[in-house]
Amino acid sequence: MIVRILGEGQFDITDACFESLNSLDDAVEAAVEAGDVEAFRPALAALLAGVRAEGVPHAADALDESDLILPPEDASIDEVRAMLGDDGLIPG
Repeated sequence: MIVRILGEGQFDITDACFESLNSLDDAVEAAVEAGDVEAFRPALAALLAGVRAEGVPHAADALDESDLILPPEDASIDEVRAMLGDDGLIPG
């Protein structure tokens, strides 16, 4: 699966990574739902760091469509709220 972090690039993520990424995504979703900006910022940073750590950078010259799009690390809580689906940022 190809995951894009806006403003940063794409990463190839295996299905095995999604359990750990979903727990990080749950923390982002909980902070957004609670309107807790103090918890939101580190939760989003941890999710994006998890994608970077678990993923492999996708070839920069490849023109492949992303399966998931994540906000940049400096996104506001309102911007992320607008991106959230029923399953958070990462389905599953």
